[in-house]
This record gives sequence, C-alpha cells and structure tokens, in this order.
Amino acid sequence: MLFNSPEYFIFLPIVFILYWFLFSKRVNNQNIIILIASCCFYGWWSWKFLILLGASTLMNYAYGFGVSSDNKTKAKIFLWIAVITNFGILGLFKYYNFFASQFQKVGHEIGIHINPILLEIGLPVGISFYTFHGMSYLFDVHKGARKPVNKIIEYAVFICFFPLLVSGPIERSNHLLPQIKTKRIFNYSQAVEGCRLILWGMFKKVVIADSIAFYVDEIFNNYSAHNSLTLILGVIGFSIQIYGDFSGYTDIAIGTAKLFGFELLSNFKFPYFSRNVAEFWRRWHISLTSWFRDYLYIPLGGSKKGKLISIQNVLIIFLISGFWHGAGWNYIIWGAINACGYLPILIFNTNTTYEKEIVAVNRKLPTIKELLQMLSTFGFISFSRIFFRNRSVNDAINYIKGIFTNFEFPGEFLLYTNMFIYIIPLITIDWFLRRDERKLRMIESRLIKYSTYITFSILIISLMIIRSGSNKNFIYFQF
Repeated sequence: MLFNSPEYFIFLPIVFILYWFLFSKRVNNQNIIILIASCCFYGWWSWKFLILLGASTLMNYAYGFGVSSDNKTKAKIFLWIAVITNFGILGLFKYYNFFASQFQKVGHEIGIHINPILLEIGLPVGISFYTFHGMSYLFDVHKGARKPVNKIIEYAVFICFFPLLVSGPIERSNHLLPQIKTKRIFNYSQAVEGCRLILWGMFKKVVIADSIAFYVDEIFNNYSAHNSLTLILGVIGFSIQIYGDFSGYTDIAIGTAKLFGFELLSNFKFPYFSRNVAEFWRRWHISLTSWFRDYLYIPLGGSKKGKLISIQNVLIIFLISGFWHGAGWNYIIWGAINACGYLPILIFNTNTTYEKEIVAVNRKLPTIKELLQMLSTFGFISFSRIFFRNRSVNDAINYIKGIFTNFEFPGEFLLYTNMFIYIIPLITIDWFLRRDERKLRMIESRLIKYSTYITFSILIISLMIIRSGSNKNFIYFQF
C-alpha cells in the first residue's frame, strides 16, 4: 500500500478510529491493532512478502534471548548466526543475481562457460530496512544496551510498525520500544502536528517530486538526445526529486506515527543547506548513516586508531552504503565518489566543523561564503547521483560525456527550466523551516492558518484523485 494512494487514505482513518475509540484502554490492545494494521499494510503488496517478514520477525525475536546469554561464547555464537542468517536472506533476495551474473562474466573471460540459475522473484519491499531494523536490536541486546523483549507482540510492533516498515526511518530499540511498552494517550497537539507533517510530506511527494520526475525521466531516459545544459538540469532535477520523494515519505511516516502517539527519529535535516560533504551526510538519511556509524564504523575502530584506519573505515562505510542501495557497480561507484568527497574533510580534521550549528543560524540569509559552500556541496552530491540514477555505469559515463561535449542550445532547454516552478518554492519553504523540520508554524494568524490548511488539504486531495491512476512508487521502495 502506498502512502500516496487513495487506499491509504481509507486505511488510515479506519485504523485511527479503531485504535483510539475501541482499543485504547490497554497498551496490549493498542499494540495488537497496530500489528494487525501493519500486516494489512504490508500484505497489500503480497502475502508472500508478509510470510518472509513474519519469519524474519520470529527468528530475530528468538535470537534476542540467545545473544543476551550470560555465557559470552554462546552469546557470540548466536550473534554470528543472527548476522549470517539475516544478511544471508537479504543477500539471497537482493544480491544473488548480481553475483551470479558477475561470476558468469568472469567465467566467460577465462574461457569457462557458466550458466547459473537466476532467481525470478521480485525484491521484497523494505527488506533492507527491516533487516537493519532487526539487527540494530540484536546488536544493542548483545552489548547490553537493553534487555531482550519478552512479549512477542511488542517486538513484532517494533519491527513491523507500518509507518516505518518499508522505507524507514531505521528505528533504534532504545527509542521506539519504550514507547511501545507504554500506553499511549491521545494528544491533540501531537495529532495536529502529525497532520501537518503528512500534508507537507504529500506536497513534497505528489506536487514536487512527481512533477519533477516527468522532466527527469525524460532527460535521463534519452540523455543522448539532449545538450549539456539540459543534462545538467536533469542532474539538478533528480537531486530535488529524490529529496522531495524520500523526505516526503519520512514526513508522512513521522506524521502518521504521531497520530498514534509515537515519536520517530528524524531522517532529514535540510541536507541541501550543508556546507560540506560531512555535514550533508549528517543531515541526509540520518537513521542509515548513524546505523553504519554505530554498528560498523565504531566497531571497526572509528577514528581512535589513527588517521589511516579512519580513512580505511570511511572507505568501507561508503562502499557498503553504496552496495546497500542496490546490486550494481553504479551504486558502488556512487559510494566511492562520496567517500572521495568526505576523505579530504577527514584528513584536514574539518569533518566536525558544522556539527552543531545550522547555516545562517541567527540570520535571514547566508553569507556569500556560506552560499558558495552550499552550492559546491550540492553540485558535488548531485554529480555523484549521475551514477545513482542511471541504470548502468556505461550510461552514467556517457551521460557525463554529454555534459562536457554537447554544447548545442536547442529551444527544448527552456521547456525543462519549468521544473524550477517546483524547485524554488520547496527550497524557499525549507529555508524558513530549517531550524526545526517538524514545526510547520510559519503562519501565526488563526484565520489565515486554518484557511491555509484547508486550502492545502483540498489541493493535495485533488491532486491525489487526479493522479490516482498513475501513483508513483517512492524511490527508496526499491532498496
């Protein structure tokens, strides 16, 4: 079920009414209705996916008791079993065909003809997210950061909570499980804030991202027919599209969770106002970045074993991050490019320079220096996404060649500049919201505020109805 589908806007109020009016007296009842709703939400795609999710949930619930054993050897054995089975399942569905094809190509190069059996099954929606979700719990339990959950319903809600199930945020057990264990009480202000976030997320997805996607898809799918300026517009457009798409999803997820009394982790904090690559990755897909930091970078030694080890660890993180996004060399190259952008900052010890303060914190506008820093960071990140967006490394390279070789100026270029009709309002609103991504309170007058909400809601719902036959999947569903 898609957040931007008419079905979801029938499903959500039904669950809301059942949750608060029929199942709100006991926390266990609240958790049961959330779990049932989550199964319906996920099973909407395929009952086969639901079976896999259920098996993964039961497996990791049982592993939780093994990895917490007082016998350290036994606990470590269970942890390794958990790692192998979880990432083995993920690898089977997501990477088996890639490795089998690469093995076949290498065999042909050395004169050995291999015809591996390829899996003809679709990638289960959200498998990367709920696998990382479950593993974060097991890592936390193993290192003693929390005790294993006794009630399977509570653990199942932690893994399957429908707002975050298919595209995150990747929640932490110490943040979400205490909320699951505690009875939720309806909070009007929290619910109103949730509705604001849902509307804003829908606006970013339906109005901004999906509208820009029309231009971006045409440019990338026919890049050989376009001039360099049009290709550059395609790169800019895709960066805004993927931001509107993914951060819009996150806003809807966080807003939906608020309707049920939950607070989820932030996943975006205005990354395009970053002044270097390090700041960007602290603000983009925060839950995944912090997952790699806490469960891979730090266990590998982090930055405590000298500069060379730090460089090695950063390279490992970015390459794995690239591969996490997709089974293809283009994703690995995308990760490597970002590592190359991050490493100079690490080497010169400026990776924490902008760790605490947002840009222009006490000013309405950035300085010239800050503006140039933001533009250069955006340019670098956008360039790396040529590999992220194209279907193959060869397409990405040819796309880049087109940018630097085809300098004709056909009239069609002006047509593609129409995407700025959507880009400029989004960036402008984000700039005024940059101090707090969850506080959509720019308008203080009640009359203006409520009339704006009503108009905004009508606009979104109208667009949903108009586009109901061609709803676009969220980009990160494929990961």
